[in-house]
Amino acid sequence: MSQQRRTYNQRQALSRYEERRRQEEARREMLQRRREKEQESRELAKGPIDLPFCLLVLLLTAVGLVMLLSASFPSAYYTTKNNDPTYYFVRQGVFAVMGVAAMFFIGKINYQRFRGVAKFLLYLSIILLVLVIIPGNPLAVTRNNATRWLGIGDLFTFQPSEIAKVAVVIYFSDSISKKKDQMRSFRYVILPYAIWLVVLGGLVGLEPHLSGAILIMGVGAALMLVGGINWAWVIGAVGAAGAAMYLVLFVIGYNTSRITYWLNPWADAQGAGWQLSQSLITIGSGGLWGVGLGKSRQKFLYLPEEHNDFIFAIICEELGLIGASIIMLLFAALILRGYWIALHARDRFGSLLVVGITTLVAMQTFLNIGVVTGLLPTTGISLPFFSYGGTALSIQLAEMGIVLSVSRQMRPTRAG
Repeated sequence: MSQQRRTYNQRQALSRYEERRRQEEARREMLQRRREKEQESRELAKGPIDLPFCLLVLLLTAVGLVMLLSASFPSAYYTTKNNDPTYYFVRQGVFAVMGVAAMFFIGKINYQRFRGVAKFLLYLSIILLVLVIIPGNPLAVTRNNATRWLGIGDLFTFQPSEIAKVAVVIYFSDSISKKKDQMRSFRYVILPYAIWLVVLGGLVGLEPHLSGAILIMGVGAALMLVGGINWAWVIGAVGAAGAAMYLVLFVIGYNTSRITYWLNPWADAQGAGWQLSQSLITIGSGGLWGVGLGKSRQKFLYLPEEHNDFIFAIICEELGLIGASIIMLLFAALILRGYWIALHARDRFGSLLVVGITTLVAMQTFLNIGVVTGLLPTTGISLPFFSYGGTALSIQLAEMGIVLSVSRQMRPTRAG
């Protein structure tokens, strides 16, 4: 009996030894595969950037600076302390240089490293957005009856909503890329993401910054859709948002004047409809070929925000339909190239990153041009690479650096 027990114990000990040995070998193999994968990732990260995308970004930035100088010099001369007509151009130029430098620097970083800052950026953006809406906060800056900025007077200001956009893209891309097989779960995927979007969108909406809230919620929904959630949830969310907007605007009657003067700005062209009516006059003045670069008349304090949200109207006036169409084609080429990079990204995380950033540019461009041309109700939203705003431009160019980083590790293609 004792002999049998000793034999049994020996077999058990041998079995445990074999099990430990298999586990140790599996662990070593896993570590080896991880090291090989990291080495492969480092080697791939040394690849060339996507040149067409990079050139389109640089071209749009350069054209944007030229148009900003043209659109802003009357306002800069008449409204700045030193009557400096190049005031806005010089400040924007400095941020453009820093942004381009950041773009190339970030483009050399392995984009997998951005996973590590996803949660930090999300929490940071929430803290900054809360600081904006705290009553009496000395760091909060109010302009045109909206408190959307943090900063120190006119020395340095930035919009926390810009950081929130990047945070949503990186966090959602990181999280969704790890949950490929769970994307149809309401409890563990859809509900948590929806809560994040409602919190961030709500904080931005309280500033108030409706267009910023639309961008944040829109890009989040786009990433969820690309990630694999059921279309029914997206259709339901859009329907609920439409019903809520109808309730607020037409039943409760909140801000109905904005809708009224959007539909007919000429009803009060000297008052509430002034901005949109002047924008339409500016666009119409350009005709087919435009009045010529630098020769706009509407920028002489007729058109509000001519160097900011309504710079596209000045583009139409000075460059005409032809010039404005060329710029829209450049934006379209940038957006299509971005989605092409997303399709050829090496992994799911990289693809989602590029989809998110490209969708942000696409939505912002569409909304801005829609507002300026009267297709959409007037709201404050800038035109990427063109509108005045140094920190916004720098962040946009940094986002382009993330796309370039992903492009370094694209799967090989026959053409493109």
